[in-house]
Amino acid sequence: NVLPLAAGVNSGVLMHSQLWVTPVQQRWASSLPMNTVVLFVPQQEAWIVERMGRFHRILEPGLNFLIPLLDRVRYVQSLKEIVIDVPEQSAVSLDNVTLQIDGVLYLRILDPFKASYGVEDPEYAVTQLAQTTMRSELGKLTLDKVFRERESLNSNIVHSINQASDDWGIRCLRYEIKDIHVPPRVKESMQMQVEAERRKRATVLESEGTRESAINVAEGRKQAQILASEGEKAEQINKAAGEAQAVLAKAEAKAKAIRLLSEALAEQNGNAAASLSVAEQYVSAFSNLAKESNTILLPSNTGDISGMVSQAMTIYGSLAKTSPRTPAGVEETSEDLLSPSGSPPEQRTQ
Repeated sequence: NVLPLAAGVNSGVLMHSQLWVTPVQQRWASSLPMNTVVLFVPQQEAWIVERMGRFHRILEPGLNFLIPLLDRVRYVQSLKEIVIDVPEQSAVSLDNVTLQIDGVLYLRILDPFKASYGVEDPEYAVTQLAQTTMRSELGKLTLDKVFRERESLNSNIVHSINQASDDWGIRCLRYEIKDIHVPPRVKESMQMQVEAERRKRATVLESEGTRESAINVAEGRKQAQILASEGEKAEQINKAAGEAQAVLAKAEAKAKAIRLLSEALAEQNGNAAASLSVAEQYVSAFSNLAKESNTILLPSNTGDISGMVSQAMTIYGSLAKTSPRTPAGVEETSEDLLSPSGSPPEQRTQ
């Protein structure tokens, strides 16, 4: 169906526009001009000229001259990018789900000669090829992949169309899927799947949070035990060091006391002072008898304090003589220890 819209005259050339109505798309296009001597070709258009029914040449944009009656403009091709709506159609996915899908096709005529003589209606042919290719590509994918891989699906459709339309002089630039409609029941199932997936993610996140919390608590307990053990270790080390220092201090104090005692004994009347100290300790020891135990061992001469003090002083004198100070003193001590009869000095004292 051809509907004339406007007419005009420019430099003896009659041009008028027409609206081409096809089952798949509607677009504006230039109609065939009248055969005159002078023709003005618009920009981004290619006019195919035949001479006596045979292809002669392609008119470039601008001023062109023709021979009337012999030359005739047979085809007018637009070199602009053309947008074609691909009508909605049914397609079955790999998992047997029927989809209603439509799209938009962007193409451009690269070779006006092939577009004029290679196919009768290039745009209609490309539209049908896009529909069949889309059904074929959808049959290779499952429903989930159709939604996830729309970009790769568009790329595959463009590649398939370009392989077939190369002989037509048409280049498919891109293909975009506009809408994908699924059956109501399938849509409900997809909605339930989405909800289940979200619940699963929430459960997983909650379990991961619980696990992280348990790990943090365990790590805290571990660090606390390590710190407690280190503190106990440091305490024991400090306690041992303190005890060692205390033992050393006691030993040094005792050694100092012994030195002072030895110096005091070496002075005048040292034996008398030692006798007094022994007598005091003897009396103190007797005062503590029977306080810690009921069993008491007493010597036979308990009341003879002077005898006990004399015996203690004799033992002290014997020990003092046996500790040599010089090598000469060793022989002197060994001689003094024995009496002329070979008896110990205690016996002589007694």
